[in-house]
Amino acid sequence: MISFLLRKIIGSRNDRLIKQLSHKVERINTLETSIAALNDEHLRMKTVSFKERVNNGESLDALLPEAFAVVREAAKRVYEMRHFDVQLIGGMVLHNGNIAEMRTGEGKTLVATLPVYLNALAGKGVHVVTVNDYLAQRDAEMMGRIYSFLGLTTGINLSHISTARKQAAYAADITYGTNNEFGFDYLRDNMEFHRSEQRQRGHFFGVIDEVDSILIDEARTPLIISGQGEGDTALYQIVDQIIPQLTRQQAEEGEGDFYVDEKARQVFLSDNGHEKAEQLLTDIGLLEEGTSLYDLKNVELMHHLNAALKGHTLYERDKDYVVQNDEVIIVDEFTGRLMAGRRWSDGLHQAVEAKERVTIQKENQTLASITFQNYFRIYNKLAGMTGTADTEAAEFQEIYNLETIIIPTHRPITRKDHMDLIFRNASGKHNAIITDIKSCYERSQPVLVGTTSIESSELLSRLLQKENFPHQVLNAKHHEREAEIIAQAGRPKMITIATNMAGRGTDIVLGGSIEHQIQEIRLNESLDEQQKHQQIDTIRSDWKVLHDTVIEAGGLHIIGTERHESRRIDNQLRGRAGRQGDIGSSRFYLSVEDPLIRVFAGDRMASMMDRLNMPEDEAVEHPWVTKAIESAQRKVEARNFDMRKHVLEYDNVANEQRKVIYEQRNIILDKHDVSETIRDMMQGYLNDQFRTFVPLESILEDWDLAGLEYWLHNELRYTPEEIEDIKGKETDKTMLEAISAAALIHYAYRESQLGADHARHFERVMMLQVLDQLWREHLSALDHLRHGIHLRGYAQKDPKQEYKREAFSMFETLLYNFRAEVVRSCLTVQVQSADDILAAEAAQAEFLKQLETSLGEFSLPEEDNFLTKNNSDHNTNLVAPDAASHVSRNDPCPCGSGLKYKNCHGKIA
Repeated sequence: MISFLLRKIIGSRNDRLIKQLSHKVERINTLETSIAALNDEHLRMKTVSFKERVNNGESLDALLPEAFAVVREAAKRVYEMRHFDVQLIGGMVLHNGNIAEMRTGEGKTLVATLPVYLNALAGKGVHVVTVNDYLAQRDAEMMGRIYSFLGLTTGINLSHISTARKQAAYAADITYGTNNEFGFDYLRDNMEFHRSEQRQRGHFFGVIDEVDSILIDEARTPLIISGQGEGDTALYQIVDQIIPQLTRQQAEEGEGDFYVDEKARQVFLSDNGHEKAEQLLTDIGLLEEGTSLYDLKNVELMHHLNAALKGHTLYERDKDYVVQNDEVIIVDEFTGRLMAGRRWSDGLHQAVEAKERVTIQKENQTLASITFQNYFRIYNKLAGMTGTADTEAAEFQEIYNLETIIIPTHRPITRKDHMDLIFRNASGKHNAIITDIKSCYERSQPVLVGTTSIESSELLSRLLQKENFPHQVLNAKHHEREAEIIAQAGRPKMITIATNMAGRGTDIVLGGSIEHQIQEIRLNESLDEQQKHQQIDTIRSDWKVLHDTVIEAGGLHIIGTERHESRRIDNQLRGRAGRQGDIGSSRFYLSVEDPLIRVFAGDRMASMMDRLNMPEDEAVEHPWVTKAIESAQRKVEARNFDMRKHVLEYDNVANEQRKVIYEQRNIILDKHDVSETIRDMMQGYLNDQFRTFVPLESILEDWDLAGLEYWLHNELRYTPEEIEDIKGKETDKTMLEAISAAALIHYAYRESQLGADHARHFERVMMLQVLDQLWREHLSALDHLRHGIHLRGYAQKDPKQEYKREAFSMFETLLYNFRAEVVRSCLTVQVQSADDILAAEAAQAEFLKQLETSLGEFSLPEEDNFLTKNNSDHNTNLVAPDAASHVSRNDPCPCGSGLKYKNCHGKIA
């Protein structure tokens, strides 16, 4: 009560912030007359002046009023568009590193030009992030005209362009691109071997359009660059045949073999199910008689079974994925767009491929990975804009330290939002939707019907076809025409069925969009200015008739076919109507059979309707119903937030380690000469390893001289004479000094063989290769650790703390192995001439012939027979069997390839 009274007296924090920013708007407005008096050249010179002032130490905040006034004037001259006062407020919110919630149609794209121009003056590059390539290209081309008019450059970072074009895009003052491409480029840059091959030049300031879609909806999906891993795909097909023979339980303790928990998105085998699955697997020979799925050797089989169960029960075709061109392509549950190139992990994607009888691709090995949560936290300053952020304000604040500020609309909202109607079943709901559409059509009112899946959109399309209603369908299968469909969705009698993608970023103008037609006329060089004006006036006159017809019919009507898990997605759909003060309306039609209601409130709703004996075509309409549904949505939102936070807490561990690895990579890339670093690493490694055999302050009886000799000979390739000399030293100190001296001699000898320049190049490349390989192995190990760490909870241990502890220990091991591998490589690398390589290849061919004779009919598969591949790139020598018998799996291969024996000639074994 007290907080309510305080808000009434002094206003909310949002109100106070808007009031503070309004004072700056007044200052900008006072500059408008003087800025408007400048000619084009003098206006452009303002940019040069601003840059000089920034270089001389003036802050961007001090420049803000003038810079904003200049951008406003440029927009007036280029596009005849003047920033509204509320748009100036939105621009200041973005410049301050916050999220601006602005309703649909309030001109967010134009708002972004204000802080983007201001921050670009610092010369460090500004990134404008959009959700797809179309919006990136459209916004860059449109807003780029304003930046170009003011003397700034604009780049477009698209997925299909070359590295050289990407570098040019990032070198520009302002770079437009998608969240995926910015993130992937960051990962790619940290896999390159030369600075000249990197694309990005830093992360100074980023503005994210549709920030809720990127930082909330996609937060749990990591960006992964992967290479093909090992593993047999046939097992997925075999296990897939078992699933139809298992029976689903209707209740958790009911009859059947497995239970599906739709709330938690999990599948659990019952005791009977375990026995039945084991018997089926035994019958087809995958499980040994008398063994259990829980035996250690059957862990992989259990993993496949769980993946297949999830694929069959939790993932639906044309809802969670589509099948195109012999591929399973994921459909984004929040945007409804296809996520080409993305794959579910843990074998789930392969299980769905087996279910759909398409080609099963091998599981991938992660080469580099990062979540959007951690990528966007790299930026020195981050800002975002969207029409729907307030419901997730707490998450934006806690995870990204971004405050959400609601910007007032330029004109009051007049859209009428009707209460939800809930029916007994889907059939009654669909009949009511068709009736509503028919009513709108008859009075020339355009309708946008929002669905939650491709399947639902196609069902409604079929129902409209039966009634002979012309309509457009927008879903992931027809995404090519997205902008065109949405741009004309406001024409009279237009019926548009759309999934959640619903053309975000493209306004629905009442009467239809005429921008494209006008732009074509303006660019038509065959017309003189008078003809252009005449044709444009005719188009606008025709549009005015259509616009007035739609206004008279009630504006755009929004129909929601079911509630989404998130209120924010529902608000996005509603927000398509009522832009810029336009009239409009919205209504959601629900049924007890809808997933959200069935899972969270289905039994209560159904029993209430049974008691009221309601017929199929009658609906319940009451504020309590709407509140109950919103309460269910809040529960799901809270659960999803917890899941995203859980993912982040685990990924933060890898993220801190990622920073160390990438920093180390950049240090190596920036150094032409890393020999001093290698000598330091050599000294530390030799000292640490020596002390494992000869502990500090120990007596002679405690020394492991045999182990020391083995290490020096097999890993560092010291000669017998050098080893005898070392063992002959009187003290452990003089022994260590002798080991170090011999290492420096070996190192100097390798350098003399290679030549100084080649040696420096070899060292840099070798260090990067070793670091990358160890990092890849570490990522895989972290992934395995994470999937099993929850079991520590049964031992009364905190899984998160256990994960952090073990991950830290594994990272320490990585750093030690990095040092060890670098030192061993530098001391044992073999330099070969072309003649040596030819001789080695001839000897290898002879060895292969002998091997084939001894193996008889047995032969390695063509794809795995590394002996038949050209190994000249590795300077590979033949390894005689007697030599190989003295080599351990992790030793350098005696052939001189630089690889471990197990990854080289050890594969023969």
